[in-house]
Amino acid sequence: MITILKVIQESFRQAWQSLVGNKLRSFLSLLGISIGIFCIIGVLSAVDSLEDNVRASFDKLGNDVIYVDRFSWAEDPGMNYWKWMKRPQPSYKDFKAIQTKVKSADMTSFYTVVGVKTAKYRSNSVEGSFLVGVTEDSGSLFGFEYAKGRYFSKAELISGAPKVVLGGVVAKELFGSIEPIGKKINLGGRKLEVIGVIKEEGESMIQIMNFDEGAVIPLELARKYANIKEGHRMGSAISIKAKEGVDLDDMKEEIRGALRAKRRLKPKEGDDFALNELSLLSNLLDGLFGVLNSAGWVIGGFALIVGMFSVANIMFVSVKERTNLIGVKKALGAKSYVILIEFLIESVVLCILGGLMGMGLIWLLLMGISKAIDFPLYLDSGNAIFGLTVSIITGVLAGIIPAFQAANMDPVEAMRG
Repeated sequence: MITILKVIQESFRQAWQSLVGNKLRSFLSLLGISIGIFCIIGVLSAVDSLEDNVRASFDKLGNDVIYVDRFSWAEDPGMNYWKWMKRPQPSYKDFKAIQTKVKSADMTSFYTVVGVKTAKYRSNSVEGSFLVGVTEDSGSLFGFEYAKGRYFSKAELISGAPKVVLGGVVAKELFGSIEPIGKKINLGGRKLEVIGVIKEEGESMIQIMNFDEGAVIPLELARKYANIKEGHRMGSAISIKAKEGVDLDDMKEEIRGALRAKRRLKPKEGDDFALNELSLLSNLLDGLFGVLNSAGWVIGGFALIVGMFSVANIMFVSVKERTNLIGVKKALGAKSYVILIEFLIESVVLCILGGLMGMGLIWLLLMGISKAIDFPLYLDSGNAIFGLTVSIITGVLAGIIPAFQAANMDPVEAMRG
């Protein structure tokens, strides 16, 4: 055991001497390893960060929710575009039919986009705020989190009370450091009391709707802003959350039956609506993430091969330079496996240094991009360990032939060389 530790210590010392003694050669040789690790671990880290963001969004919205819309999330938006555009928007009557007939639903919500309005408070104004009319369960199904205040009460929703819940960005621009709850704003020519502020959502991969720059009002109040009726084209959707233990496919069939009956579709007619769920997006994104990971492996793999041959070249040179020393060691009784381990460890150390350089660059780049675009990107411990493992394997492969060459030298011939 003591012998092995001495061999490891000597190998580290010789690897360091090789680096210091031939700085440019070592740097160029390790560059391939660094670029390879940078490509592979950089892509893996970026994809993992995106996946975590997607999963967090899915968890927030719920994987047990069906969204009724004109468009299918599983198809290319450019395909059958005009067929989809001819479909009616989900309506309040559709919502009531589902709410009444679908017994497997736990919550059902309807929302409609009323339009874009200007919000004013004293001398401050925000132009381009989109106004959304909602029903009782909309807040829960959208996963609203409140920085301040609350959602609408049932009485406020039924009566269409002049109340509003503001998106985080709108509230910040209107009120700044002033307490917004209880204040009255002018929104599209009407005085509304602010009862809540939704936390800023920021950038997220999956958002059914980002309310940061929006304002939410009761659906009955929305009727005073616009003519909300069957065929209303501004944009509306229905969300249905399944009861616990209910199979999502069973609930979809219930929803399909309720909508077809309400819209009086004949048995041979196709659906004029789409039933979407987050798993459709998840499947599409899984394919995208797989392609990105493969691209990282292909590019990084070529760089690693180049780096591996470069490190192997350093090791062959190192064996040549230390031929006499190898002969002396073997003449003094050093075992072949000791020489083998010595050179393998030296090769591995060189590759680990290259890998650490690559991961250092990844960390700096991800931190910079994360701050620049306000989107969380990070290098986690799992990917860092994987990067080091790849570096070690590359070091073993790069050093195995030079190490065997050194280990199998004849002591007499080596000392003469």
